[in-house]
Amino acid sequence: MRTEPLSIESLLVKQKEEKEAAAKPKFLTREERAQIAIAKRAAELRDQRERGEKARADRDALEREADELNRPRHSSSSRCTPIHAFPNVPTGPRADRQKQPSSSSSMPPPPLPSHITSTSNTSASSPPPTPAPYVPPMSTDDLSAIRARYLGVDKKKRKIRKMNDRKFVFDWDAQDDTFSGDPPPARQGAQVMFGRGRLAGMDDGGVAEAGRSGRGAGAGEAPNMADALERRKAAKSGIDERHWSEKPLEEMKERDWRIFREDFSIAARGGQIPHPLRSWQESAIPKELLDIVDKVGYKEPSAIQRQAIPIGLQNRDIIGIAETGSGKTAAFVIPMLAFISSMPPFTDDIRHLGPYALILAPTRELAQQIESEARKFAAPLGFTCVSIVGGRAVEEQQFNLREGAEIIIATPGRLKDVLERHVLVLSQCRYIVMDEADRMVHLGFEADLLFILDKLPSETMAGEDEGMDVDMVGGGEGEYVAVKRGRTRVTTLFSATMPPAVERLARKYLKRPAIITIGEAGRAVDTVEQRVEFVSGDEKKRQRMLEILNSGQYPSPIIVFVNQKKTADMVAKDLSRAGWGAATLHSGKNQEQREASLQALRSGESDILVATDLAGRGIDVQDVSLVINYQMAGTIEAYVHRIGRTGRAGKQGTAITFLTNDDDEVMYDLKNEISKSPVSKVPNELARHESAQHRVSREMKRKRDADDLG
Repeated sequence: MRTEPLSIESLLVKQKEEKEAAAKPKFLTREERAQIAIAKRAAELRDQRERGEKARADRDALEREADELNRPRHSSSSRCTPIHAFPNVPTGPRADRQKQPSSSSSMPPPPLPSHITSTSNTSASSPPPTPAPYVPPMSTDDLSAIRARYLGVDKKKRKIRKMNDRKFVFDWDAQDDTFSGDPPPARQGAQVMFGRGRLAGMDDGGVAEAGRSGRGAGAGEAPNMADALERRKAAKSGIDERHWSEKPLEEMKERDWRIFREDFSIAARGGQIPHPLRSWQESAIPKELLDIVDKVGYKEPSAIQRQAIPIGLQNRDIIGIAETGSGKTAAFVIPMLAFISSMPPFTDDIRHLGPYALILAPTRELAQQIESEARKFAAPLGFTCVSIVGGRAVEEQQFNLREGAEIIIATPGRLKDVLERHVLVLSQCRYIVMDEADRMVHLGFEADLLFILDKLPSETMAGEDEGMDVDMVGGGEGEYVAVKRGRTRVTTLFSATMPPAVERLARKYLKRPAIITIGEAGRAVDTVEQRVEFVSGDEKKRQRMLEILNSGQYPSPIIVFVNQKKTADMVAKDLSRAGWGAATLHSGKNQEQREASLQALRSGESDILVATDLAGRGIDVQDVSLVINYQMAGTIEAYVHRIGRTGRAGKQGTAITFLTNDDDEVMYDLKNEISKSPVSKVPNELARHESAQHRVSREMKRKRDADDLG
């Protein structure tokens, strides 16, 4: 039967069906997949075995060839001629292939040595045998070199690093070292860096400098001459290695100012920050103020004074963040007095319009302390300072204001009361200082601060045309018009920390402020040694406190901090029974009693002051040697301010804190705070405590207490 060939259409249809069948996924059973995997693995093992056998065969062949080259071959009937007797005889593989001398060679064979010639003459009856080419025996070093070159047997197998190994690998192979042992050539055009390194931060011992100098210094002279050569080159190029303290002011470079700020832990930002003060004599402070500074006895400016005073003399807004006891009062009083000196004299015509400057403080004690410090500078200049604080009759303060005052120091609550009674107006107040702003916010004075700041004048200060702000004021038909306005006042804000409420205050009332940070914000000073002891129970606390006081290690004055007023009275009574002169300071005392307690501590009439957090801020008692936290503060910020009463003005101090298990909310922060101090050590009991491993919130503590009761 004759078959007809398939048509093209049939072939195309068949090809299409085959492609579709091949494109469809083919489902295999588990047994089929296992057989395929086994066959694939067997093929891989077979290929691997064949490659291994081939590699071994190649290595064996190379080793046999090396052994053949190393084996000496010479005639047994004649002695071999040393190879060094014929320097032109080839010794390579080509010489081995040339077994017999070629008859067509034009060069005769080399003459035989004399001892071979004499031997052949004695036996003339037989022709001399033809000597075989001599192959010298190979030394061990040559054989090792061949094996290393062709087999690589001396290379160590490198460790394969896994992905979970350490990130950086510093291991290296000696064979990767390409340094030949010769000194590297001198680098041309490299810049010499001074201060913390030379060439690229590395000291090359002066080799490059000696090479470029061309003076031919000996090997022993190069290190000694390098320093002199660098100094001479630095002098020519204008680079000076001297420390900033050895230079006059006009020779200070930007690098010197950077090192100066690092030395005093000064950080400033805000644009166009002036250089800090190196000394009082080099400052731009008016001479009459400098004379007062010298008379008061300020030898050297503190860190915050070095940077805040030059900025304040430019009449700029300032945010100063500095630890307690850093000299902030003089940092704002001196620029404030320089500003007031440029204002019109205080006459009867403008006396009723209010003060030129206003200083706000959180507590009465701090306000009166600022008043005392400000009077040292203001009184010689003829300016009047008046404090308006609570605890005193409004009529008395009204009597003090009858003659007017250029400077008012006040607490926010009492100042608001005086403004509401129209005893005082702030129509011409152009300089505002908020000291311890975070404390004022913490005490609930934020609303009072806003009320006071809104009472300040709104018209632009004279001469403030430059750097004006722009407000977008609504116009007609939904359009906005840009209205320029100048500054209305100079506002200075000082704080140890910057909580959100203080940041809101600064954003609203300060215009492009310069921000100064001394050290680390909210951190305890490095001059205070912090100790922690776990003591539970009032009786054990009293005994331990008396042991510390009776040890004789800590001279008075001493401050003991507690959390409640009744606890302060109880501790003061215990100290009095033990023979110590103790005074108390808390909110239950009136103003006269508070001032009497502080005066007794300063004068030495009382050895110990027992106080609440009321004395934690702004209280400046000189030479406090010891602070005892009889009860731990509720927050780490309050703790920092408490221990800041000692270790002031660069002197050393000690702070001892009694802890109980009820203080678990602050243990984590306390451990971190102590760990930052270079002179303190975290005790093992606190470091291992469960609450010190993570921060415990009040909600967590409340839930845990409820579970314990349940």
